Amino acid sequence: MRKEEQRYLKLSGLEPLIVTPESNFINVGERTNVTGSRRFLRLIKEEKYPEALAVARDQVEGGAQILDVNMDEGMLDGVHAMVTFLNLIASEPDIARIPLMIDSSKWEIIEAGLQVAQGKCVVNSISLKEGEENFIHQAKLIKRYGAATIVMAFDEKGQADTYERRIEICERSYRILVDKVKFPPEDIIFDPNIFPVATGMEEHRKNAVDFFNATKWIRTNLPYASVSGGVSNVSFSFRGNNTVREAMHSAFLYHAIQHGMNMGIVNPTMLEVYDDIPKDLLEHVEDVLLDRRDDATERLLEFAETVKGIKKEDPEKQQAWRENELQDRITHSLVKGIDAFIEEDVEEARQQVEKPIQVIEGNLMAGMNVVGDLFGSGKMFLPQVVKSARVMKKAVAYLQPYIEELKDSSASSAGKILMATVKGDVHDIGKNIVSVVLGCNNYEIVDLGVMVPPEKIIEVAKKEQVDVIGLSGLITPSLDEMVYLANEMEKEAMDIPLLIGGATTSKAHTAVKIAPKYGNSVVHVNDASRAVTVVGDLLQENNKIYKEQIRNEYDKFRDQFLNRTKQKTYISLEEAQQNKFKIDWNTTEIEKPKVLGIREIENLDLKVLLDYIDWSPFFRSWDLHGKYPEILEDIVVGEQATELFKDAKILLQKVIDEKLLKAKAVFGLFPANSVGDDIEVYNLKGKKEATFITLRQQLKKKEGVANIALSDFIAPKTTGIEDYIGCFCVSTGFGTQELATEYEKNNDDYNSIMIKALADRLAEAFAEYLHKEVRMKHWGYAINENFTNEELIKENYKGIRPAPGYPACPDHLEKHTIWDLLKVEENIGVKLTESLAMWPAASVSGYYLGNPEAKYFGLGKIKKDQLQDYSKRRGCSDEHARKWLNPILAD
Repeated sequence: MRKEEQRYLKLSGLEPLIVTPESNFINVGERTNVTGSRRFLRLIKEEKYPEALAVARDQVEGGAQILDVNMDEGMLDGVHAMVTFLNLIASEPDIARIPLMIDSSKWEIIEAGLQVAQGKCVVNSISLKEGEENFIHQAKLIKRYGAATIVMAFDEKGQADTYERRIEICERSYRILVDKVKFPPEDIIFDPNIFPVATGMEEHRKNAVDFFNATKWIRTNLPYASVSGGVSNVSFSFRGNNTVREAMHSAFLYHAIQHGMNMGIVNPTMLEVYDDIPKDLLEHVEDVLLDRRDDATERLLEFAETVKGIKKEDPEKQQAWRENELQDRITHSLVKGIDAFIEEDVEEARQQVEKPIQVIEGNLMAGMNVVGDLFGSGKMFLPQVVKSARVMKKAVAYLQPYIEELKDSSASSAGKILMATVKGDVHDIGKNIVSVVLGCNNYEIVDLGVMVPPEKIIEVAKKEQVDVIGLSGLITPSLDEMVYLANEMEKEAMDIPLLIGGATTSKAHTAVKIAPKYGNSVVHVNDASRAVTVVGDLLQENNKIYKEQIRNEYDKFRDQFLNRTKQKTYISLEEAQQNKFKIDWNTTEIEKPKVLGIREIENLDLKVLLDYIDWSPFFRSWDLHGKYPEILEDIVVGEQATELFKDAKILLQKVIDEKLLKAKAVFGLFPANSVGDDIEVYNLKGKKEATFITLRQQLKKKEGVANIALSDFIAPKTTGIEDYIGCFCVSTGFGTQELATEYEKNNDDYNSIMIKALADRLAEAFAEYLHKEVRMKHWGYAINENFTNEELIKENYKGIRPAPGYPACPDHLEKHTIWDLLKVEENIGVKLTESLAMWPAASVSGYYLGNPEAKYFGLGKIKKDQLQDYSKRRGCSDEHARKWLNPILAD
């Protein structure tokens, strides 16, 4: 493939965002804009930056792929506000992972933002409004800062308001940028101006049509350029009538995307699902947008009055679809996830064909193709797809005896996929979801389950002659297992593409560590919907170009990643220790625990945990992104989230009523002191019982910023002050696998996945509940604490609860110390696999630190001198230490 054919807009925060034809629509979060959000403006004016960061976090969790930040307000110091806010974002990895859009009408604010923004951001915006000289000057600076830019359709004569003016200004801007400034064309994003329609003014009739046509012209005639816009402008005439506005936004966006618009600012709470817009409303709206009638505006204004305040009709209550043709009924059942009539309909279909297998290949796959198309286009969501799979499995199970009777199992498939959670790892929720989605797209799945050794994966892959292997892992040691397996596959001269997925995996690790070990394609897949596209591309008949493109992309990514790492400055361990986090232990009040030693909770009533559940991650596990409870009201995913939540509550109540899961815990509080970077733990007689080995940040910090280790929050032994530490393990996983297996036997993947997701939420809730009990009762350093569940989720309490395998302590080997100290397996039965995953999977373990200055932090990368120091303290070889710390080594 020629180089020019691969020029895509590439942006980044901590993670890359590459805008390809497969990217669909890129959504820009708009609420961190003082001109568009009164709340955000108030927070910035009052310098309540932590709360302002929460607005940004909500945007990211709500699905924003780029974060628009605007500080243009007359009474604000815009430069100060922009710099302060962007610097704070840089310290929040969950926000900083997506690219920034620096939005301002003042160049000094834009440039101030460019000077502190990390990654590759977007400038919003520049234009020819002040002439070519200023336009070129600003474009050169943006290019020097390495950013992309939005170009407004605006010149010395004014803002473009016709099709002809739009293309005239955009073409002129493009030629100046590309020919004179040598600006990369893929870094140009045009905003051809979205104006209101249905204003009653004749000159506004073609506002939407002109935008659509200009967009198509730009994408056809200005190579590699993107098109963006603010969608809410189009419905300005209908403020106060959300029913009409939501429909207008959805219909406008649908047609704009068809014409080539690939990114924009959209408020998801003001967006209807296009296919769900009532047909009469859609007709009136599209008459206006597409300028199909002279009286379109008057008709929409009149119709709008009839739909004010009307609630959407519930399609679940309608049974009219049962009167449809057979294929339509089967498709409806699959799309809506309704299994009540599927056996009846499948039997009717069976009577009409020669062989029962034809029902699967014909009727059922036709319905599942609709499911796949809707999911791929963003019109269906993951929980719905899993429900569709449940209906499909029920239908296939009904047909199975008839198929076996004729010994007819010749159904064709799109390909055979082997799925496995690697050796030592027990987590499979994500893997199972991907398997279901691929199965819905007619792929045959060979699922080997969890803790699968590499030799078995290779053996089964050869025996079953699979087309693709998918590996999953949640814990960091799983990354090494994936590297090892890739190397073994290379030794066996295998020629099967490898998919990598799971919580700890990343494109960086895949490109840097796994891909070089294996000659065939290795692709990181971070969500279920992308898996379908990737597998489809890998298995297409002429896939050499795609595979070569993947290899080139990962080679380039690897080089850039390694160069980035080299550019960062790391200090020696000795320097880092000298720059430790300093606490005045003479003035620090250390509370002695009320009860020292080990305690167990054998079978906690699960009802106690309900108030401690953080539901937001539950929805994320189903690919529904947003913060609970707001997600239930979200216009785009609210209906699906509400239905999923309802199902979850029903199953959760069943679990509680029938006592289907057991909640167990063991925890202990002990005297402790730090000795260097170690934490020594003592029994009640003062004898050393265990040692926690902590790791220290080594990235060079700004002046006054410490290089932190967890040991900094425990009083040094040299002070003669007795300090304390706690550790714990909780589990709500006993019984989970049995329930999941039972659901799987009944072809119910939906509830099989649901019970595991609920068990995970209960385990985290148990950890939160127990930590509160420790703070207030057992340790007692916060006896007057009174936080809401939301405040607990935000970790507003004093003290921290770090866990092995997480950013402050990425060393899973510390679990051995916890298990030995608390006798975890003997006391409550939670085991460690050889890769130190906890079994049952719905388990949580960690430490308790009560120091008021203790804070969560990320370790980042370490140098070899700390690796060698660590292995010496651990009493193991550097090679053994490297196995556990490899993902965080800087050199």
